[in-house]
Amino acid sequence: MTNVTIQLNGETRSAAAPPETTLLDLLRDHFGLTGAKNGCDVGDCGACTVIVDGKPVNACLMLAAQADGCTVLTIEGLASRHRMHPIQMAFEDHASLQCGFCGPGVILSAKALLDENPNPAVPKIKDALSGNLCRCTGYTKMIEGIQEAARVLRESAASRPAQESGE
Repeated sequence: MTNVTIQLNGETRSAAAPPETTLLDLLRDHFGLTGAKNGCDVGDCGACTVIVDGKPVNACLMLAAQADGCTVLTIEGLASRHRMHPIQMAFEDHASLQCGFCGPGVILSAKALLDENPNPAVPKIKDALSGNLCRCTGYTKMIEGIQEAARVLRESAASRPAQESGE
């Protein structure tokens, strides 16, 4: 068994798992977080995408032991209990998803992009989504949702200093 300790959605979590355990299996089977899906098990579909140390990662391709000491964000940790994240709200407003199987991976890929680039051009958005396969929709609504989320997040960031100074 391999002991793995990660900072998972803001909490320190540990588990003992066989050395061949993937990060995806650790999240789903040991921690009960089922948002990341096992779609292909070879890194082609992106349904298992999570954010590890700020970067989108196919959790089916990463061994749990490789995540030891890392910060991991899953879809379950994106929103608060009482409010969806702006990316999730924008996807809902733009009807960006249908069945939802790819949704967590797409949304986390979008978050990683917007954390790095708060105002991405469409080619950058397409590039960020290139590892996420959606069989239900075209990607146009997803791109529109990401553009909307980027606008909302930029406006929110711009208004924070005024709110913090009491203006």
